[in-house]
Order: sequence, then structure tokens, then C-alpha cells
Amino acid sequence: MPLFMDIHEQLPDGASAADVAAAHKADLATQDQYGVNYKSYWVDEVNGTVFCLVEAPDAEAAIRVHREAHGLLADRVFEVIEGN
Repeated sequence: MPLFMDIHEQLPDGASAADVAAAHKADLATQDQYGVNYKSYWVDEVNGTVFCLVEAPDAEAAIRVHREAHGLLADRVFEVIEGN
């Protein structure tokens, strides 16, 4: 299945790493409906940036999970190839 990295370039004002963890948990609760597997995420609280790594049939499926789970949509989505 394709692998994607999405980037949220600016968290909402006042959002913390704990808020991102709660959003990720919501993704995990929603992902199976769309054949998606959110693998991991990283938070840069200083710059307000979040990166999500996800296996999905296509980028739109990954976006649908974010939309339904919590409404925080990524600014950019890239297909990536996992290295060794």
C-alpha cells in the first residue's frame, strides 16, 4: 500500500502535543473505515508543525480520515518511499 507523509504547517492557536495525541487517537478510531493505517506522527511545538506518516490506498483516503476524525486537515500530502 502507498505510504504518505502529511504536513500540518500551523497548529491552531493554543494547541499542544497532547491535543495532537488526542487527534491521532481519533484517526486510529476512524482509519479502518477507509482502509488507512496511521503509523506515526511527530510534533514540533515550537514551530506549530505536525507530520503524520500513513499507509493509505491514496492521499484522499488519508485526508478523509483526518476530516472525519477531527477536522484538522493537512496543508500538504506527499507520497514517500520508505528507506532501509
